[in-house]
Amino acid sequence: MGERRGSDLRIVAEQLGREPTIAFTVVARCSDGHPLVIRNAPIDPDGNPFPTMFWLTCPSAVKAVSRLEAEGWISRLNERIETDPAFAEAVARAHAAYAQERARDHRGAEAWGGVGGTRTGLKCLHAHYANHVAGGDDDAGAWVAERIEPVHDERPGRVAAIDQGTNSIRLLVAEPDGKDGFADLGRDMIITRLGQGVDETGRLAPDALERTTEVLARYARRARALHAERIRVSATAVLRDASNGDAYERAVRALTGSELEIVSGEREAELSFLGATSGLEAPSPFLVLDIGGGSTEFVLGAERPTAAHSTQIGSVRLTERLVTSDPPGEHELRALRDAVGSVLDEVERSIPAVSDARTLVAVAGTATTVQAISLGLDPYDPERIHRTRLSFDEAKRVAERLATMTTPERAALPVMAPGRADVIVAGTAILVEVMGRFGFDEALVSETDILDGLVLEMLTPG
Repeated sequence: MGERRGSDLRIVAEQLGREPTIAFTVVARCSDGHPLVIRNAPIDPDGNPFPTMFWLTCPSAVKAVSRLEAEGWISRLNERIETDPAFAEAVARAHAAYAQERARDHRGAEAWGGVGGTRTGLKCLHAHYANHVAGGDDDAGAWVAERIEPVHDERPGRVAAIDQGTNSIRLLVAEPDGKDGFADLGRDMIITRLGQGVDETGRLAPDALERTTEVLARYARRARALHAERIRVSATAVLRDASNGDAYERAVRALTGSELEIVSGEREAELSFLGATSGLEAPSPFLVLDIGGGSTEFVLGAERPTAAHSTQIGSVRLTERLVTSDPPGEHELRALRDAVGSVLDEVERSIPAVSDARTLVAVAGTATTVQAISLGLDPYDPERIHRTRLSFDEAKRVAERLATMTTPERAALPVMAPGRADVIVAGTAILVEVMGRFGFDEALVSETDILDGLVLEMLTPG
């Protein structure tokens, strides 16, 4: 779905020459970080349909596409549709896929037309190019890209990492910044619940595999559209546990040209540590807590990890095992706390020095969502969250509030990612129990995690 930083609203207003009237996220950026393509909400503030989902905002890119339109290429490409059946079919396919992607945000929106709101032919090359950059299978957009790119100077060595979790699939496309770090060209996260039912059946459900593979395909196309030279796909607990994970492995190979990396729990913890602590100035040793859907990782270290432990608790796994009421009853909340508590006994045995940690660094969606709620954000803003401090009392307050709400009420919170509302109570149980058990008065909440660790490894020589 993209991300939206607090500064993006100002920058997009400058790019458009007016205040944006539609809620949006950023799906692709230029090298200096300014938005290249945004994803608009399917309806405007008055509830009316908004036809252009992917919008090209970078002024340099807009001018380059406008030159093509001024040369008459819309008419000439529409003539090609009349004489080239393969191209006509490709354009029709792009319109249909665009309509379905719009419906991801608003049921029924697939009836509002395809690229740029039209159902047939080509109306706007800007819209087709934006769709291509966003990962749409759009031959017209790819045709535009061949004629205008590169729009800006690009550093060699662009890479992309895809993190496949139990609950979500995430993308990061990055460019080396020449200073041992990287510039984001695009971050995205969509909750597809690949791990649906895996704890019970030991197998990936066909519908979960299908919806996740569709997003994987879009991510792979977006990475290539942003000129990533390599695509790395890593999977964690869900693929460690599923007996039929080879189906997903084949999809990764076919769509990205890379082999799927199924990382161990300890390796997952090390990557999370790298992503969470790179450049961090805070008292060490650090304890990095990565609450996932199927597992939760603990890793202790200062400049590098010295001990790690992966546990079989996660927001999805615990919810499927222990929660049947909505909102959960007191007996279910107690069961969650007890389940987490017994696992923390294991953590203490595995990492005896855990009590030496001076800074708790909490990463991933549970912690960042709790902090967003605590800060009263609307909308979600990673710039306001990254490396801010969440007190134990605030974590408990938010957890207690979420536990009294129904899933629809949680889903209505402006910072709640679609698909997280039904499992976040279990996630908060892990967060609060960890803070209480190990005596942390506060957690440093990080937006960087295993995804950033994957990219940093890719960009590290040797």
